Amino acid sequence: MSIRTRFAPSPTGYLHIGGARTALFSYLFARRQGGVFVLRVEDTDRERSTPESVQAILDGMQWLNLEYDEGPFFQTERMDRYRAVIDTLLATGHAYHCYASKEDLDALRAAQEARGEKPGYDRRYRDFTGTPPVGVAPVVRFRNPLDGEVVVEDGVRGRVVFANRELDDLIIARSDGTPTYNLTVVVDDIDMRISHVIRGDDHLNNTPRQINLYHALGAMPPQFAHLPMIHGPDGAKLSKRHGAVSVMQYREDGYLPDALLNYLVRLGWSHGDQEVFSRAEMVSLFDIDGINHSAASINPEKLRWLNQQYLKTQDPSVTAVEFSWHLAQAGLSDATGPTPEALIRAYADRVHTLVELTEAARPYYAPLTGYDPQALAKQDASAPEVLDALSRALADAALWSSVESLDQAVKQVAEQLGVKLGKVGPLLRLALLGHSNSPSLGVTLSLFQPAEVAARLAALRAHWAG
Repeated sequence: MSIRTRFAPSPTGYLHIGGARTALFSYLFARRQGGVFVLRVEDTDRERSTPESVQAILDGMQWLNLEYDEGPFFQTERMDRYRAVIDTLLATGHAYHCYASKEDLDALRAAQEARGEKPGYDRRYRDFTGTPPVGVAPVVRFRNPLDGEVVVEDGVRGRVVFANRELDDLIIARSDGTPTYNLTVVVDDIDMRISHVIRGDDHLNNTPRQINLYHALGAMPPQFAHLPMIHGPDGAKLSKRHGAVSVMQYREDGYLPDALLNYLVRLGWSHGDQEVFSRAEMVSLFDIDGINHSAASINPEKLRWLNQQYLKTQDPSVTAVEFSWHLAQAGLSDATGPTPEALIRAYADRVHTLVELTEAARPYYAPLTGYDPQALAKQDASAPEVLDALSRALADAALWSSVESLDQAVKQVAEQLGVKLGKVGPLLRLALLGHSNSPSLGVTLSLFQPAEVAARLAALRAHWAG
């Protein structure tokens, strides 16, 4: 069987992490099986679907590098196809016109609730042969079987059985003729030859209705796998306060796309005790059998930890693409100062996000605007002498050939002055960065040009000259 999966978001908002995880699992399954991954935009809800939301989904997929093989397909461009299918279902007796008005249905529901019955459409027009009511534009309902069962052999939940008598005659076309979700998704999956549908388990109750539609259309249903929901750290339904925000917000917050994918793949899937997966490992190891049956809970600290692992181990030239984007967002240019790759190597074990790295990098790409008052207050009257000694020592161009020689030069200054390195190092950092927190002295110096070091030492020396 040819493996074909799809990601089918509705463009009624941004791409959030729940949708991104569904896309990832569908992508990985297709890639491992040598199949095809399809992107379909389910935009039939014209009141809520917006071009901005469509673009947000496409941007999120591109940033995560979840490359689709076919698409994007848009349901609004397939309306003629849906109408043709509805006509076929009507002609074959698998669907019928229902003339019940909203007022009729409201009254029916109220009466059922008053009797303590489960609310539902009573199929009053299922076998109607009389004269249609005047002035009522009918909907089209699917003639769901009344007997038997629908068995869903779910890849995650296992065998789930639904009695047909519990399923209503769902509406497949509204009174204005537009098709509904359950009809369009089935037609699309048939036409696009989707073999496996991986989606959230909030769709599980739709599945038996859709399977009956497949059968009515003479098609074999795909294999389903319904993913448990993602919860917040407190076990409650995921919300914005938990991080249910746009995938692109994670970019804004300084996370790397591969780190976020690694985090998402572990939200409901496991392979032994392994936590860090390269993209290639995700593709080679992912299988539906490894999806957990219970809901996953997000853990922001784990994401921060994972992101740092990627900062430390990912090729700096790959990380530099995202880092340069953050520098630009902060109004900084990597055209001057050290290369982004050099900053990444220097600070990878000191920061967790690219936002933190960007802030740490600011003194390397922009003039200092002041000094940390607390760090400045720790200096004493010997500071000018130390700064003068550093200026003389670091004027030797031969030192700038290696980090080790720069490190050694600073140590020699301390020895010559008869003071501890703890007296020299913080002052040097203060002069270069405006604060006393940085990588080793040699590494910090190597990220500057010699002339800039001399200028910054002189600038801090002038603080005491006045």
